[in-house]
Amino acid sequence: MTTTISNNANTLPKTKKQITPLFAKDYNVYINHTDAGGIVYHANHLVFFENCRRDWFGQLGLNGYFLQTDEGQVQHFVVSQADLQYKRAILLDEVISVRVDKIELKPASIVFYQSIHRHSPDKASTDNNLTDNASTDSVKNNANANNSLLSSGKIVIACVQNQVRAEPDVAVASAAPMRPIRVPNKLREALQEAIDQPINTQ
Repeated sequence: MTTTISNNANTLPKTKKQITPLFAKDYNVYINHTDAGGIVYHANHLVFFENCRRDWFGQLGLNGYFLQTDEGQVQHFVVSQADLQYKRAILLDEVISVRVDKIELKPASIVFYQSIHRHSPDKASTDNNLTDNASTDSVKNNANANNSLLSSGKIVIACVQNQVRAEPDVAVASAAPMRPIRVPNKLREALQEAIDQPINTQ
């Protein structure tokens, strides 16, 4: 598997413009991801998107699920909206590149624009060529990248906080009421830094 973090652009992938993702990671497609026909079940596109977000947070040194205030209150995230577009089937035993293309930091939520692409062996050279001027090779590479698009999504993650401190009792913890909160400063600053000063890893 390979992992990369790089700079973003202002829009989602378009036919004539290819962006460099904030984060991309390769995943293997296993039998448990697919239906009887060997095609990834549509709901599992969301699973790949969530795994990618979690892995990106881990790369940034953040807990992808829970934060805790100094007062011991639990802050976490819930998906409040998911808008997906399915372009092509993902097949058993494929290697796919799942990406965070862009994020928007809202007062009480984070909007993720993500995509899944078919992995190609020459992906690294293609990504390098995408930074060139509008040459013939660059245009061809952009077309190849767009042809590799399998699905894309806009996913809104809302920040919430338990209104009472969760006790060890599972029943009490699960029954704790939640209220929307502003995106915690620590998280906002870490994500903004990742946008402004991306870390490149292989």
